[in-house]
Amino acid sequence: MSTTDTLALLILEDGTVYEGAAYGAAGTALGEAVFNTGMTGYQETLTDPSYLQQIVVQTAPHIGNTGVNDQDPESRRIWAAGYVVRDAARRASNWRAIGTLDDELTAQGIVAIKDIDTRAVTRRLRDRGAMKAGVFSGEAAARPHSELLAEVRAQPDMRGARLAQTVTTEEAYLVEPAEHQWQGEPLGTVVAVDLGMKHMTPVRMAQRGLRVHVLPADTSFSTIAQLKPDGVFLSNGPGDPATAEEQISLLREILDSGTPFFGICFGNQILGRALGFDTYKLTFGHRGINQPVMDHATGKVEITSQNHGFAVDAPVGETLTAPESRYGRVQVSHSSLNDSVVEGLRCLDIAAFSVQYHPEAAAGPHDSAYLFDRFVELITAHRSGAQLTGADTLAPTDRRPSAAETTTADSAPAATGGHQTNA
Repeated sequence: MSTTDTLALLILEDGTVYEGAAYGAAGTALGEAVFNTGMTGYQETLTDPSYLQQIVVQTAPHIGNTGVNDQDPESRRIWAAGYVVRDAARRASNWRAIGTLDDELTAQGIVAIKDIDTRAVTRRLRDRGAMKAGVFSGEAAARPHSELLAEVRAQPDMRGARLAQTVTTEEAYLVEPAEHQWQGEPLGTVVAVDLGMKHMTPVRMAQRGLRVHVLPADTSFSTIAQLKPDGVFLSNGPGDPATAEEQISLLREILDSGTPFFGICFGNQILGRALGFDTYKLTFGHRGINQPVMDHATGKVEITSQNHGFAVDAPVGETLTAPESRYGRVQVSHSSLNDSVVEGLRCLDIAAFSVQYHPEAAAGPHDSAYLFDRFVELITAHRSGAQLTGADTLAPTDRRPSAAETTTADSAPAATGGHQTNA
């Protein structure tokens, strides 16, 4: 921190205090401290609605190099409660930049801190778990540490937080395939329930010929039915899935109707709860664009973009009847190679599947973009009267050989399942 910088503090609920320099707006930011391991895509990260009420710690040391632009935001505003970086760029250098990150944070009232060892903060969160935190700058940083710590500890916990209604779209809107280089008639109509959806998600569907009606989080089944959709989608979003009773009930009505379903992130957790499984809070979550996931049907590994602090509690490596037995058999389709956390569900008797990660990958790798193609296949089959299930989201050429079909033992072992450990 130079002699001209204003003091700022990051205080964790365990009493740890980090001193740095003020960045962005001056004041107080309270939230759950979490770390993001992505080395690019800071603008997409900050505007991801799933970061509501969270203070994002960037493990990548240099942040702000490419400034900000009008193309990369994933929603209408920055949702992160606060921001923590090590080396903030002194100037923006990119042909698309229209301003600096510092100015954008200030304009949107986001309190941030720079010039602290974010790797040290990350190691503490990894060892102790995500925890309540506060960023304080300006006059707020001059208050006694004991007062600031008490304020940090008094804020609400992320468990039990009901947040989707805060970040959802205020009004329904339509995304047409023709707006995204699709030529010809739409292949089908999708209703996407916005629980904190990223901008790129309906775009990925529209690029594949799907007309997408984006509806608010409190949408009823009768409203959806009036649109006569060929498929329904539940998006990512913030908060504890145990609080999403309305969306869980809505999804059960959708599944009972036989309409094909696809869910991402929060949508995966809601599918898990609709099927009768429980969910739980991870120790420190998965946040970044370099998360390895195993597809158990193919043995393939995908590098994925993720942002979640809760997960579905279901056994990995088994085919079982869902606790809500009317939905039939279900499998954990994907799991994390870091800690065996459930990363996807595939229903074998109904047309429903979901993943915990972000196949729209903005920013991030495109390994999982094929999942949108699988959704299109379910929809087009449904329109033709075919009775497909979540098992049909796997192409025959991708089917993993059975033990009887191979004499080698080179297939990847199934993960064992279970809750996240501190690696």
